[in-house]
Amino acid sequence: MTGSAAYLSLFGAAFLAATIFPAQSEILLAYLLGQRTLDWTMLLLVATAGNVLGSVLNWALGRFLERFRDRKWFPVRPAALERAERWYARWGKWSLLLSWVPVIGDPLTVIAGMLKVRLLPFFLLVLLAKAGRYLVVALAVAGIRPA
Repeated sequence: MTGSAAYLSLFGAAFLAATIFPAQSEILLAYLLGQRTLDWTMLLLVATAGNVLGSVLNWALGRFLERFRDRKWFPVRPAALERAERWYARWGKWSLLLSWVPVIGDPLTVIAGMLKVRLLPFFLLVLLAKAGRYLVVALAVAGIRPA
């Protein structure tokens, strides 16, 4: 795989991993890091950029979908939405530091949009969370590969 294809594939996997589509960007990142043919800093930047932009898409979808919350077809059940609102009432935007967590992270970013969390704080908190996750993956790969 060429460098450009690897970076593009990683960006796409990271972007998809931040949405409702199943993707494992950490596995691809670990594989590419293990190959030692590409710059690890660039791999981390590309993975983080793709994942954060996927979360921004979730935020935008949440902003758009919020106006339809009273419709029958609305994808979030009222009880789940109330739970999320209580969570945000308690923890606020700081809960976005958990946006890296599988299963709960992606819905958190959608709910943040629905609850009209401002984009700049959203972006910064999600950036910190997602970059931290990929850094941990990179350090784990660096620690387990032969010298």
